[in-house]
Amino acid sequence: MDKSNVPGSFQEWVQTLPQVIKDSPVWPSVMYQKSLFLHELCWIDCENWMHDALGKAIVEQITRSCGSISANIEEGFGRGFGKEYARFLTIAVASARETQGWYFRVRHLTKAEVTEHRMRLCDEIIAMLVAAIKDQRRRLKAASKDRE
Repeated sequence: MDKSNVPGSFQEWVQTLPQVIKDSPVWPSVMYQKSLFLHELCWIDCENWMHDALGKAIVEQITRSCGSISANIEEGFGRGFGKEYARFLTIAVASARETQGWYFRVRHLTKAEVTEHRMRLCDEIIAMLVAAIKDQRRRLKAASKDRE
């Protein structure tokens, strides 16, 4: 990838996105935005790892797990709020943890500051997902009490 296409920051990256993405109903979710940003960075990282035999073996795994984070947020959001949304967010947490693990495993092919940035971004996304899951479960409990 042309290094000029590498986003310097999350805010710079957001400015490069097509409006159709920002008009999506799921876009206001920061955890969704950050998961798309992580995938963008992962894609760029994978292009660099493809030049190494061991890196190639990790590329398929990490792109699958990283892409699964935003995909599960999208799918859960599309099914409405509540139990199903919480279930898909839980899957997204697992994918974020897996992605973080793959970044640790590939650390020998990546600069330390890049690895740390990606792992911290995973932590940030995981924290937002866990908070959203708790919120969905709290709302479900409150709704079921209201029906009693």
